[in-house]
Amino acid sequence: MHLTLPVPRSELTLTSDTHARSGNPVTPAIPARHGSTRHPGGLAGFNTAPRPAAEATLLGCCGSLRWAERVAAHRPYPTVDALLAAADEASYDLSRADLDEALARESSAAPAAGTPAAAQTALRAAHAAYESTFGHAFVISLDGVHRAERLDAVLAGIRSRLGNEREEERVVAADELRRLARSRLTRTVAAP
Repeated sequence: MHLTLPVPRSELTLTSDTHARSGNPVTPAIPARHGSTRHPGGLAGFNTAPRPAAEATLLGCCGSLRWAERVAAHRPYPTVDALLAAADEASYDLSRADLDEALARESSAAPAAGTPAAAQTALRAAHAAYESTFGHAFVISLDGVHRAERLDAVLAGIRSRLGNEREEERVVAADELRRLARSRLTRTVAAP
């Protein structure tokens, strides 16, 4: 298991807010970090970017190619809220294969620097148990969770969700992935 730390730490430090690089020649590679990278020109720049560039930006928010293509195809968006609504709608329409693709491109995040060794060990063990049970990285959105409480929220989330049946967890993971994509997209197209 490889844990990575999202940047900057002031954002969703313990989320699965990083993407693994894709070596699949059919789909574009996803850069290692997107969530907090702003799109040049904000929403206007995103709306006018060439379609492949817009799709690449979107793939940094959610690893489903179909989702990225669908959201990019409906540009221009008059507001960030309209973009987020379209992203949500596309998230709800992900097929099983699309969700598998998006979850496969997620990676578990590491705790912030300075986290005690015992807490790091507990987090690694929890992530390993989750991944061996469900076959993908644990995804959780920590929007609104105070930074000091994020490690506890992740550990509690993993422990709680380990009790889910496989199909029940797919539904929960899909919703968390939608929330993560929404958060990443908001940061990506925020006004420069």
